[in-house]
Amino acid sequence: MNKRREFLKGTAVAAGILTIGKVEKVFASSNMYTNIIYTKENPGQFAKKAPSHAPKVVATGNKIDVVTEHGMSEKHFIVRHTLVLADGTVVGAKTFTPNDKRAESSYELPEGYKGAVYATSFCNLHDFWLTEIHV
Repeated sequence: MNKRREFLKGTAVAAGILTIGKVEKVFASSNMYTNIIYTKENPGQFAKKAPSHAPKVVATGNKIDVVTEHGMSEKHFIVRHTLVLADGTVVGAKTFTPNDKRAESSYELPEGYKGAVYATSFCNLHDFWLTEIHV
């Protein structure tokens, strides 16, 4: 139950940050979120974990595919993906279980959307990871 509460608190903090928009400015101007939100470029204490925890994002037209190249076991797995637009709009989310073979999800962007897209990946042991792309 405590892990669920911690996950929900972490997700709420991240959603609040994303809702403000301009996430890249937050990272560029402050170390305030170091070791709270991780990126491939800013992996904090988990530098060796970045390749298997930072979500990989591919845009094809208005379709976004998100994959986290991470094993899925009872003790260590990706809990959730979320896709958020620059203005804080949540496009969608997918929750995973240890029984899922792979952490992958797909989303449709609003017609004609251009701008930043933020994909998040939450690991039950190595916290909250963010990847930004521009479409």
